Amino acid sequence: MKKIEKYMKMGQSCRLSNYRLWKYLFTLMLAITIYSAFIQDGMAADFLFPSLRLGVEKGGDAGDVSTLLQIIFLLTILTLAPSILILMTSFTRLAVVFSFLRHAMGTQQTPSNQIIAGLALFLTFFIMMPVWQKINSSALRPYLNEEISQEVALKTAITPIRKFMLQQTREKDLSLFVKMAKVEKPKNMEDISLSILIPSFVISELKTAFIIGFLLYVPFLIIDMVVASVLLSMGMMMLPPILISLPFKLMLFVLIDGWHLIVGSLVKSFTGG
Repeated sequence: MKKIEKYMKMGQSCRLSNYRLWKYLFTLMLAITIYSAFIQDGMAADFLFPSLRLGVEKGGDAGDVSTLLQIIFLLTILTLAPSILILMTSFTRLAVVFSFLRHAMGTQQTPSNQIIAGLALFLTFFIMMPVWQKINSSALRPYLNEEISQEVALKTAITPIRKFMLQQTREKDLSLFVKMAKVEKPKNMEDISLSILIPSFVISELKTAFIIGFLLYVPFLIIDMVVASVLLSMGMMMLPPILISLPFKLMLFVLIDGWHLIVGSLVKSFTGG
């Protein structure tokens, strides 16, 4: 009986497959017949089919080439915008410190990565606002008003960003990349190229973030050690210390208003307030 039922199910599946195949063939034949009727009756001329053509053609004048190059440059800037935001602003230090804080407290995924990235992003907007205001007033608006050229606008816009990065970069890191690049020692800070300044700024920010992260770990580490010692003295070796220490960490962090202190200290470390 089981074999008979199996063969019946196989036969039904085959019939369904044949039915679908004939259905698709019938639809295709119907479409071909309708299209042939359009051609025979002269109706195909009024029936427009979409077409797509890709290619490279000779431009009419130099203005078309210039516009095309500007579009390519704009698309390149939009592609590199996340890297520019992360590597040339305060975002790196903020994101790393908040990640260290979460691990030091032992809260696993609370706050989530989206919240940490969002908080770091909006704090970056707040910290970099004076820099972007200078760029807007000295480079963007004059360029839009056709008072300066594009090349002059780019050089003017880079100046506030260079000043911000130089204030946060250690001379030791700058000298490292100058030696590795095998270039002549710059006479002043203005002679340092962006190819040297940007990686120097990044590793300086990472070092500063790691120092802050170590200082954040110390009080929470003391709480973990005290709780582990108490549990060990009580003979409760099977109870995870993190389970007991986490409420004390949260209580300490809330009592000292931790977010206020950490965010305020991070912002002041950039603004110098």
